[in-house]
Amino acid sequence: MMLSRAAVRPAINAVARQQVVQQRNMATLREIELRLKSVRNIEKITKSMKMIAATKLTKAQRAVNSAKAYGAANAEVFKNSEAALPEDGKKLYVVISSDKGLCGGIHSSVSKATRAAVKEDQAKNADADITVMVVGDKSKAQLSRALPEKLALTFNGVGKDVPTFGDACAIADLILTSGVEFDSVHLVYNKVVSALAFESAIQSVFGEEALKNAPNFKTYEMEDDATKDLAEFALANAVYAVLVEGHAAEINSRRNAMDNASKNAGDMIGALTMKYNRGRQAAITNELVDIITGASAL
Repeated sequence: MMLSRAAVRPAINAVARQQVVQQRNMATLREIELRLKSVRNIEKITKSMKMIAATKLTKAQRAVNSAKAYGAANAEVFKNSEAALPEDGKKLYVVISSDKGLCGGIHSSVSKATRAAVKEDQAKNADADITVMVVGDKSKAQLSRALPEKLALTFNGVGKDVPTFGDACAIADLILTSGVEFDSVHLVYNKVVSALAFESAIQSVFGEEALKNAPNFKTYEMEDDATKDLAEFALANAVYAVLVEGHAAEINSRRNAMDNASKNAGDMIGALTMKYNRGRQAAITNELVDIITGASAL
């Protein structure tokens, strides 16, 4: 009797171990199946966001073509007036970003360009009077850590749709009535280079004093109010041009980011499907081995 128990015990232990392995394989397969389901859902979302961004990009590009006329008018006025930026004057940097994410490094790009410009100005003059204002919560969060002592004013709620000239006028009015003193304004924004790339740029806007001291402006007798109004209108024009350009760059970057995310999700789905099939095949093979082993024992 003792011999029969000793003979049966290894078989019982082997069956128990096999059951544990099967349960473990089933748990692993269930985890892979759940992960596959979640990745497929993410792929559906990223593909939808890519299609939405592609639709919005056409509208944004039309707005850019229209807004270029405003920027060209500003450039022509400053060129013909031969106005010059003051070398050691008070500088105001206005960073153009938005409140939305999931668009690659579009916000980090303008933040990095702003930090580099401020660092360059401080290298030339350690006592440089520099102020920073930010449009959009994304760059605000980054620059509030990097340049907290320079940050004076922030704006949000801009960029949900294609910016309008009214939005630009509201921003320009808040800048002018903020109480911040400046001799020149430098707009830091992103511009579209190609369908796959963007780059940060800085556009300078002349202030009232720079226009008054311009050689070709001095040849005309103009009232102070007229020069002031021209400077304010030039600022609104420039803000509108860079707002629209930055919005188009953001939409283009979001489309590319969602396209890359969809491709990565597809690759992950392929890898998980292969892993799931292999695990399922191994489980079936183990069950067949058990059946054959039991049949041969009989």
